[in-house]
Amino acid sequence: MELRHLRYFLAVAEELNVTRAAARIGIAQPPLTQQIKALEAELGVELFHRVGRRIEISSAGAVFLEETRAILDRVAHATARAQRAGRGEIGKLRVGFTSSASFSPFVTEVLKTFRAEWPEVEVALEEHRTALLTEALKADRLDAAFVRPPLVDDALAVRWLATEPLVAAVPVAHAVAGRRSVRLAELRGDPLILYPRRGGSGLSDQITSECLRLGFSPKVGQEAPELAAAINFVAAGMGIAVVPACMRHLRPDAVRFLALTGSALHAELGLAQRSADRSEPVRNLFRIAEELSASHPSVTRKG
Repeated sequence: MELRHLRYFLAVAEELNVTRAAARIGIAQPPLTQQIKALEAELGVELFHRVGRRIEISSAGAVFLEETRAILDRVAHATARAQRAGRGEIGKLRVGFTSSASFSPFVTEVLKTFRAEWPEVEVALEEHRTALLTEALKADRLDAAFVRPPLVDDALAVRWLATEPLVAAVPVAHAVAGRRSVRLAELRGDPLILYPRRGGSGLSDQITSECLRLGFSPKVGQEAPELAAAINFVAAGMGIAVVPACMRHLRPDAVRFLALTGSALHAELGLAQRSADRSEPVRNLFRIAEELSASHPSVTRKG
């Protein structure tokens, strides 16, 4: 038994006229009559009573009609949902982000816009370091992730969407805390809070290289596992930190954030996915992110 047999039966049951049913479904009358007889033979029951030139649905046919309608309704529903999923209108999107990316107004706007455009797509969010996000993407535990450099992996595709300046975070009691800006060299005597070094283009390497360019070697006082933790270390008076500008609103009671002058230090922000992933929700997320990266006031477009 195939779905077409159910559709043939439904047409005849609703029309109670084989000629009209044949015209409705677009086949000739003799093949339709043969298909109904074959269906009755397969079921082992009579679906219709032939009364002269009229037909009437049998009691078995009435029960089969009810079930047929339910089956075809479910098929139509399944078809519509599959088509909507294929267009990215429903489903689930698993998105990761680094701790600093979670403070970015740009990331917030991307997620807000995606939810507004695709309200029936469930968005599940996870926060990890870039290295862990990379592994989660490759293991298919995430579909996309907002990441910081470094990220070089053939299994992943990353679109570097934006840059933002780095700023100096100093304790509220620091001598320069009342100023709006500072030169990095002015902070050479302060212990510098850095981050785990995971490659030559990471934030710690960028900061260290800039210090050396300015003629001094940084005095590393503490290593912070995450950027948010670095702000707390600054608040505790353990040193100063250089962080993305999006983190300015953290710990306003104990930390001051100053623009860095005479330096081109910046933080990159990208969106990564598996190279082979072609799912529509991921495509839609990337489209929104790329559109917003061109105009969002909190970031400067990369490249």
